Amino acid sequence: MGRLRFLSRQADTWFRIGVSAMAILLLLTAAALVVLLAIQSMPSFREFGLGFFIGRQWDPVNNEFGALPFVYGTVVTSLIALVLVIFVGIGSAIFLTQYLKGWLSSVVGFIIELLAAIPSVVYGLWGIFAIAPWMRTSVEPWLGAHLGFLPLFQGTPYGVGLLTAGFILAIMILPTVTSLSRDIMAVVPSAIKEGALALGATHWEMIRSTVLPYSWPGIIGALMLGLGRALGETMAVTMVIGNRPEVSASLFAPGHSMASVIANEFTEATSHLYLSALSEIGFTLFIVTALFSLLSRWLVVRLMARAGREV
Repeated sequence: MGRLRFLSRQADTWFRIGVSAMAILLLLTAAALVVLLAIQSMPSFREFGLGFFIGRQWDPVNNEFGALPFVYGTVVTSLIALVLVIFVGIGSAIFLTQYLKGWLSSVVGFIIELLAAIPSVVYGLWGIFAIAPWMRTSVEPWLGAHLGFLPLFQGTPYGVGLLTAGFILAIMILPTVTSLSRDIMAVVPSAIKEGALALGATHWEMIRSTVLPYSWPGIIGALMLGLGRALGETMAVTMVIGNRPEVSASLFAPGHSMASVIANEFTEATSHLYLSALSEIGFTLFIVTALFSLLSRWLVVRLMARAGREV
């Protein structure tokens, strides 16, 4: 009996050492990635300094590199995706958890989650052959005719551009936002919902007064996770954004993103400074994604504390 307890304690010790080693290995991998990108970025940073991030000129022939068009394209397409997915994702989660019951809810939820398994290059092909022509002939002319007084919807409808890339990104992050929001809404205690209905609330009033406030921290976290994926998406955006390093107020105009310029030009980079500039863009993308993750964590913690006091 004593030997069995000794062996059990030994097994616990080795298990603790094993999982600790895995966690440390993960941290070391992330640190190695940051250090490598920082080292590769140093020549570009020494050459251009902070002006690299506000420079609009991207001319590899003359060794002139500015990242502003790529930062702008990344932020704009990600925000378009986030705006488009907020109402569709949250609305779908409400429908799946509050209105659609039984096996049909599971089937529809599975189909939505299936969208996340489709490779991004397939979304890119779909965007080139179906979405871009549709945007060029229908959506962008309609927006130009009705909202053309805004700079966002002025210019020639090319089909490929910032708006199309944002639309593709919205479809790609929709499963993430919908699935996480659905799972969060599904665990809202029935007693809270039944209490609201017992007080005379309608179904929509019950959702608005109990389900949404209870789920709000998790929904914010789901949106931020979706935004994080949109910021780093590469192939689909590369295929439909137009790949022109310019900063334009029009959403119809072709653009570029930080991920797409790395995918497009890394194999063509022949000079050391050119490679370093692309590495600095990758390092910037890493920092921006990490900042959004930290911000989402902070928002979730704040909202959970607030919900804990009010719900």
